[in-house]
Amino acid sequence: MSTDELARVLWDYMRLGHALTPADVILVLGSNDVRVGEHGARLFLQGLAPLMLCSGNVGRLTAGRFEKSEAATFADAAVRLGVPRSAILIEDTSTNTGENIDRSRARLESAGVRPSRIILVQKPYMERRAWATFKRRWPEPGLQVTSPPIPYEDYPTPQIPRDLVINILVGDVQRMRVYAERGFQVPQPIPDEVWAAWEELVARGYTGHLVA
Repeated sequence: MSTDELARVLWDYMRLGHALTPADVILVLGSNDVRVGEHGARLFLQGLAPLMLCSGNVGRLTAGRFEKSEAATFADAAVRLGVPRSAILIEDTSTNTGENIDRSRARLESAGVRPSRIILVQKPYMERRAWATFKRRWPEPGLQVTSPPIPYEDYPTPQIPRDLVINILVGDVQRMRVYAERGFQVPQPIPDEVWAAWEELVARGYTGHLVA
């Protein structure tokens, strides 16, 4: 299989394809991809929730790239698309997915919001890991996970090149196993063909985002 075919196996595994229904809040997790914030904004403008919460400070992939925190950058993108700033809450202290969830929960509680249904927005290849982490840290709300509807072939950009995407994708699939073992997220089965594709990509040198 080609490298792109192997990467697509991992990509398809990490996506969940949830059909969305209305919720109490759209929780947008910060990342290096502003299209995530724009997708959250479009969901808000479709009327899927009355409130957006953008979460994230600066992480490994955004240090030196954004002028503001990930949360503020995504919130600005949402406002440009027409979301009222009054409908956006900011949580700009978290630096990983677990903190995103814990501190977003605290931010909502401080605003008097206790959601029973949440739409969680992330990158396409982070859907499954975001869901598994959320279910470990905050299992009570009904949860739907979504991402910008961009196929693997069209996802890379000059700012997010193909090799970076594959390296992060390989690292995130590894985290599905490692982080479940460490108690950071609920376990998820990894099909043999997915793990075989992961092993082959590691053998081809896509190791830049692995954890020890």
